[in-house]
Amino acid sequence: MVISLCEHGGMQGEAVSFLKDINDLDGESQSRTTIEAVYEALRGAILSGEIEPESRLRVEVLRKTFGVGASTVREALSRLLVENLVTTEGQRGFRAALVSVADFKNIVEMRALLEAKAVRESIQKGDDEWESAFVAAHHRLAKIETEMEGREEQAVAEWERRNRAFHNAMIGACTNAWLLNFREILYSHSIRYLHIAITDRSIPRDVRSEHQAIFDAVIARNADLAEKLTIEHIYRSVPVIEARLSALEAKG
Repeated sequence: MVISLCEHGGMQGEAVSFLKDINDLDGESQSRTTIEAVYEALRGAILSGEIEPESRLRVEVLRKTFGVGASTVREALSRLLVENLVTTEGQRGFRAALVSVADFKNIVEMRALLEAKAVRESIQKGDDEWESAFVAAHHRLAKIETEMEGREEQAVAEWERRNRAFHNAMIGACTNAWLLNFREILYSHSIRYLHIAITDRSIPRDVRSEHQAIFDAVIARNADLAEKLTIEHIYRSVPVIEARLSALEAKG
């Protein structure tokens, strides 16, 4: 499947927003900022599903869409290649990375391991400021989860932002920079799948109750329970993704 990004008004508008002030910068800064802008726009479109898995990413199309040089596009795609969000086959060009149950299970396994450890450390080290930030993030997430029933597809982007903020706040007192860095990479990759999970209601799941239980355990400083619930919460997306991807494959 080939996607012409020129047809994606939302993404093109985002690119224009990113690039509009670049001409005011000096040459070297302009080049770096342009590459960063194209990279961020493409990355966001891949993670959100605006660019579908395995879609061809033509350098010429992207160059025209963003109004930049081919070398800028290739540099942005190379960065996405390192993150495993883009793949390439010799001289056949670039594609958005595929999604698969096996890939998601690998992401879940490692994310659960790292996030559970980060939760435990945050509970042990977290101060009043950390706790207050976590309470605020939980309140914002609970609000949208209470209000979004029946309109999941419309609210998924905002839900994802608040869900991410909740999980980030929960592990905010962890001081292991390497752990947090790798966990962030895994979380970003999981976003592609979470967009599927939150809008698919074929498998009953009460995400609001899951988040509430995790919140209660963390606030009670019950590290064992918080770690257990966090792992279970992350793994509960697996059957949802498995069912959805199987259904999509069956449709051809």
